[in-house]
Amino acid sequence: MYRYRSGKPDKHSINELFADYPVIEGVVDQIYKQGGRAFLVGGAVRDMVLGLAVHDLDIEVHNLSMDQLAAILRQKGTVSVVGKSFGVLKLYGTPIDWSLPRSDSAGRKPEVSIDPHMSITDALRRRDLTMNAMALELHSGEFFDPFQGLQDIQERVLRSPDLSFFKEDPLRLYRVMQFSGRFEMHPDQALHEICSTMDISQVSQERKEAEFEKLLLYSRRPSIGIRWLSSIGRLSEIALELSMTQTVHQNPAWHPEGTVFEHLMQAVDAGVLSPVTGDEKLILLYAALCHDLGKISTTIMKDGVLRSPGHAQEGVFYARSLLKRITQKTKIIRTVLLLVRYHMEPSHFISAGAQLSAYRRLALKLSPYTNLQMLAFLATADSRGRNPVGGIPLEAMPDFIPLFLHRAEQAQSLVTATMQILHGRDINDLVNPGPLMGQLLQYVYEIQLNEGITDKKLLRDLVIEKLKK
Repeated sequence: MYRYRSGKPDKHSINELFADYPVIEGVVDQIYKQGGRAFLVGGAVRDMVLGLAVHDLDIEVHNLSMDQLAAILRQKGTVSVVGKSFGVLKLYGTPIDWSLPRSDSAGRKPEVSIDPHMSITDALRRRDLTMNAMALELHSGEFFDPFQGLQDIQERVLRSPDLSFFKEDPLRLYRVMQFSGRFEMHPDQALHEICSTMDISQVSQERKEAEFEKLLLYSRRPSIGIRWLSSIGRLSEIALELSMTQTVHQNPAWHPEGTVFEHLMQAVDAGVLSPVTGDEKLILLYAALCHDLGKISTTIMKDGVLRSPGHAQEGVFYARSLLKRITQKTKIIRTVLLLVRYHMEPSHFISAGAQLSAYRRLALKLSPYTNLQMLAFLATADSRGRNPVGGIPLEAMPDFIPLFLHRAEQAQSLVTATMQILHGRDINDLVNPGPLMGQLLQYVYEIQLNEGITDKKLLRDLVIEKLKK
């Protein structure tokens, strides 16, 4: 995908866009011939300004009816209706939404009014933020920025084109959260104030989940978005468990960064540095956010020292509670809970000089949802999230991680668990199915785990020897 030059888009930007998506030029030409105008709007224009790759495209068509637009698109292929009442059409096989200008009412099921003759300024006024309220006319190359979105991007400010429209859609609070993390920009005072009081109770879990995923997957520092929620007094409403960590202090010998909340913010930013993508990245960052939630109820002062005994196990309860309000993906929740439960093990294993068999058994506890490598990534983020200054995670790799990874590889359990080699069908000539067979299989499986045996014949011979006794 072409990476557009940063700065104000122009005719050159359009030519590059047409080169990436040849179908657009022909459609735009037909729209123009029928008296319409086609504007690239929203995130695509923003990403051009930022010099980022442009993926999903929104093209808003003015001065034509929905039927006219559909007829033009059908000349290029199959047209799917994302929602005719919403004024959005899609050409099959392309990542392009073709829409007509519209005005939406407030609520979870807004009433939509399509107005093909709405001015581009009025259409942009209804967008959430000025950085998303820019447009590029695809025939002339004219750039429209009536609300100074380009300047706001340069000044790293999030601002609404019109607060009266902004407050009609409560999802926009979550969008401000994820944009602040993704682009490391700061909401202005007016946005800060309206987001601190707007009613967000009607936002569906699916839509909240999508914004949290964008925050975690696309941000270099997702903590910025979460810290912003705290600054406007909404963190306890949206992520109660995280807000509870703001008053939980830690042993400065181990955690010079301060509170558990500060540690979790640095840890989630550190998790971004790990070499994982997609769902694995999402799992790792959720785990980084949740791994020390157990300290909420386990932190005590003993002999003048702050301690949190059993916090890893206790953290499963708090992590489950938090995650169920953010995501409906049960497999992701299960995986995160396993990582939270065992996040202390890498450091414990190295300090205790654990045998290879312990690595194999730990890998089994994590299987089939995750593995020792992911646990090591979480332990790395945990260790890096301890910077006493600046709120930015440490860069150095903790000393114990390379040794933990090496030992896990030696145990042949880094990314996959050691599965049982010998099965009932392998010994049914020696013993009938039943409790005794089960006991024998478990007996040799324990030997397999302890000694790292990979020879099925040797394990069968052990069964024979056991039966002779």
